[in-house]
Amino acid sequence: MASTHYHGALRRQRQIWLSGRRWRMRIVLWGGAIIVGVVSVVFAWAANRAQDLFNYWLISPWLSLALTPAGFLASVYLARTLFPGSQGSGIPQAIAARHLRDNASRSRLLSMKMTIGKIILTLLGLASGASIGREGPTVQVGASLMLGTAKLGGMGGERGLILAGSAAGVAAAFNTPLAGIVFAIEEMSRAFETRTTGLVLIAVILAGLASLGLVGNYSYFGHSSSMLLVTIDWVAVAVCGIVGGLAGALFCWLLVKGAKVTQDFIAPEPMKRALILAGGCGLTVALCGILSGGATYGTGYEAARSAVEGHGLAFSFAPLKFIATVASSVSGMPGGLFAPSLSVGAGIGSMVARLLGVHAVGAIVLLGMTGYFAGVVQAPITSFVIIQEMSDSYGMKIPLMLTALIGYGVSHLFQRQSLYHALAEGFMGEENHGGHEQAQPAPAAEAAEVTQSSR
Repeated sequence: MASTHYHGALRRQRQIWLSGRRWRMRIVLWGGAIIVGVVSVVFAWAANRAQDLFNYWLISPWLSLALTPAGFLASVYLARTLFPGSQGSGIPQAIAARHLRDNASRSRLLSMKMTIGKIILTLLGLASGASIGREGPTVQVGASLMLGTAKLGGMGGERGLILAGSAAGVAAAFNTPLAGIVFAIEEMSRAFETRTTGLVLIAVILAGLASLGLVGNYSYFGHSSSMLLVTIDWVAVAVCGIVGGLAGALFCWLLVKGAKVTQDFIAPEPMKRALILAGGCGLTVALCGILSGGATYGTGYEAARSAVEGHGLAFSFAPLKFIATVASSVSGMPGGLFAPSLSVGAGIGSMVARLLGVHAVGAIVLLGMTGYFAGVVQAPITSFVIIQEMSDSYGMKIPLMLTALIGYGVSHLFQRQSLYHALAEGFMGEENHGGHEQAQPAPAAEAAEVTQSSR
């Protein structure tokens, strides 16, 4: 009897694996993931060239007073006329699409046309000196590509595929595969409850500190990396967490409040006032760039990398980059927040390192990036994982975790809802207002749809 049951189960499993339909679905899914990776790499290359183009055009620092506002005006005009829904980071659109149950509404946020528009307008913004990044747009592009590829192959499980495409976008954008997985779980699907996330981090931190005190900072197979050296360096953990959390909460509040204020301002004369706002924001970004000697234009990658390598940044860099990023974000142009946020955090870490007179300057910069990024996105696990992977700083595991937890906790005290989910409500509200089916929370097990579709 048992043997018959075993052979029957084995036969059914063999039929599943040899099924042509199942293999077609797998190939479609795998092909979509590869396409996301290739497009992300090309997008990254193009983004770097766009920033180089801006620097090439900027033969005089004062030229940005005309060049940057003009780029903002062109980007916002095209976003409102040709690519509506492409504004902003792209992560709120991907989150909103997962919660919308109407296919037509979902497709408007994640379409091939939107993918093309998102890439082109993000490149236009970078070529104008806007303080934006390509990583957030890569999430929307990844979700759109995965969803579009699946539809061509006749696959279902749209919500799970959006999640998979978003994770693939983060992983490919930063070359951080673990961060892509954690981002999908913690931020996109909100599979971790707020309380659970804190409990997990506290347990890991305390156990790690106990191990650190008993046997030191070692790696099982041996590893060398920057780490905190003396007591004053550990004081910087708390300082970076608190300052980063406060600054991150302020950034969230300004963007969420700014979205409502600008919507009310634009409503009477949508196109005219949207362009007035874009021009003003572009002028603000240009002024910040002039005052910082050009350091605040674009993603801020070069400044952040210099800080991580131990070279201090000017005290004015963090506040000017903060203002430029807020202006770019509320302008209505497409562009992400990841890279500029990391640059602001690097500036905060550099300030803390100089004020405290620490020994491990580069390590403190990483703490500043972690504290501020956790305060902005309110996803502490994603924050320390992405920065650890980006910097290969495995000797900083516990300090990064602790800073992320403090930054997240401080930010959450003042801003109860995470930035991306608060902005996503605006996109869901627009679709509902258009007469489509009301958005409903996605089930906790939606991620399993990808697995079911590929079996």
